[in-house]
Amino acid sequence: MATVWLYVRVQLFIFVCGIVGPIFLIGFFASQPDPSLKWMYWAGLFITTGDVLIALLITQGLDRSRRRSPKASD
Repeated sequence: MATVWLYVRVQLFIFVCGIVGPIFLIGFFASQPDPSLKWMYWAGLFITTGDVLIALLITQGLDRSRRRSPKASD
């Protein structure tokens, strides 16, 4: 369960730094259907997916280092 909370904290930080992806998605879905805004959907989707993958990789690295250290604490 500690790994889940670690992931949530890392993901929240990543979204603070990379908020542009979710903003593009919100902007795309909040606007009227317009073919010229298709780029907002794809850019938002790729940026948000990248943010999630980066958070997973950082969490994996932090969890591994936490398990290796002799004084592992939550």
